[in-house]
Amino acid sequence: MNVDPADLAPQQPTDSPAKVPAHQHVYERVRKLILFGDFAPGQAVTIQGLAETLDAGMTPIREALRRLIAEGALVHQGNRRVSVPVLDLEGIQELEFMRKKLEPELAQRAAARMSETVLNDLIRVDDLLNSAINRGDIGDYLTQNYRFHTIINTCANAPILAATVDRLWLMFGPSLRVVCGRFGTSNLPDKHADLLAAFREGDAERAGLAMTEDVLQGMLQIQASL
Repeated sequence: MNVDPADLAPQQPTDSPAKVPAHQHVYERVRKLILFGDFAPGQAVTIQGLAETLDAGMTPIREALRRLIAEGALVHQGNRRVSVPVLDLEGIQELEFMRKKLEPELAQRAAARMSETVLNDLIRVDDLLNSAINRGDIGDYLTQNYRFHTIINTCANAPILAATVDRLWLMFGPSLRVVCGRFGTSNLPDKHADLLAAFREGDAERAGLAMTEDVLQGMLQIQASL
């Protein structure tokens, strides 16, 4: 899994320092492992295993796992084990339905609010994404693809919708990693060019349609793979 260097940099002191609680730090690290498919669908995750992997204490790990179970990113397996859910056809269809309702709406709202600065950020991230595809770098592809969509969702200024979508991504992220592992990155769907064109023109309707196509193509590939 690719790690943003900023995540590893020491925090600089501020006038009002706010130390991140240990359980929040562990939660964010485990969340990334799930989101980018480092834990495969069906893979068991143990508190002891995470303690060794993350060099973290049992208590913050338990708290992080409780939150991730509540968010649907992990499920109980008994014997103090949890696992990444395995999506079935009905689960994929539910996720597709939710994504088709929410993400095009976020894209339309983002188009109405798009600035040159945000558009340039999207172009830069999409260039990094294309570079990852050309290299066949699955980890970096997943990271940059998530960043691209997160920028759009943030620009939409609809935090409730964006937070809901972010939880949906946490549920299908491991399966997207399976798709990349089986088919590589070169044949992955990419409607980002259409999205960028719509944002340049401030065309909200076109942005929504492009996002709908992006969602459909991605979910159909997950369905075919699984």
